[in-house]
Amino acid sequence: MKLSLVILAAGLGSRYGGNKQVDGIGPNGEILMEYSIHDALRAGFGKVVFIIKPEMREMMERLCGYLTRRTALDGSPVEVEYVYQDFSSIPDFYPIPEGRTRPFGTVHALLCAAEAVREPCCVINADDFYGFDAYRAMAQTLRNLPEEGHAAMVGYLLKNTASLHGAVTRGICVRREGLLESVQETRNIQLCPDGTLRVQGTDRLLDPDAVVSMNFWGFMPSIFPALRQDFEEFLRSAGDNLRAERLLPEMVDDQIREGNMKVSVLSSAGQWFGMTYREDREAVAQALRRLHESGEYPENLRS
Repeated sequence: MKLSLVILAAGLGSRYGGNKQVDGIGPNGEILMEYSIHDALRAGFGKVVFIIKPEMREMMERLCGYLTRRTALDGSPVEVEYVYQDFSSIPDFYPIPEGRTRPFGTVHALLCAAEAVREPCCVINADDFYGFDAYRAMAQTLRNLPEEGHAAMVGYLLKNTASLHGAVTRGICVRREGLLESVQETRNIQLCPDGTLRVQGTDRLLDPDAVVSMNFWGFMPSIFPALRQDFEEFLRSAGDNLRAERLLPEMVDDQIREGNMKVSVLSSAGQWFGMTYREDREAVAQALRRLHESGEYPENLRS
């Protein structure tokens, strides 16, 4: 069974102060998504779908063009597709507000890949490192996941996903008997110098061992009609809000509450890290260097 890795790479990375998706942070200039692709291929994925802005196409082909020369575990060539997240895919009934430049969120991003994804898929952020164990667990789950009404996610501990350098947004999860009961998109989470986690500007303390969604989702192709309905309902309520966006955790949470979806929560023994702020860069670079030195990754991912 072919499995697709779908990479959400059209984000602007505004908090990071640049295009963090293509920041060469590995020992040989590797970008973070190259580690995701490497791990996914060795876990059994055979297709990579990049969701990008149109103006990123030439750059992405330059950075990741070598993938077309790679083979999957079954010996077949790795398939590579590019899809665009732009305003051309917005339904005709919704007039784009004047001055709107930012994308409409991750639900819209994944919906843009509907024509390219015809197999079970793992959906990830371009700017996060998830670790090989997460891809191995997801590949095994996707091969056995029922086609209708089922999905999966890999969860991480909140305390391991926050930044001392600024606030982050995380989907805080409630689990029951291995299934996701709810996921609450929580904004402005701040890791304080004393190690506590708070919602910025409030006295609300958060459990550091809470499981959070880091946008590591497993879906069957049947997700796309639900995505389309959800996104169109969102647009009807968005009005002329220039910053309104619809996020995958919000959509999944609504599907669970309505009884339309069961989501298996997978745990990973691997490490997550990412770059929300430019100040996070050095710690991530050091962590990647250690992984290369330990033999977890080859000297050069591109060779």
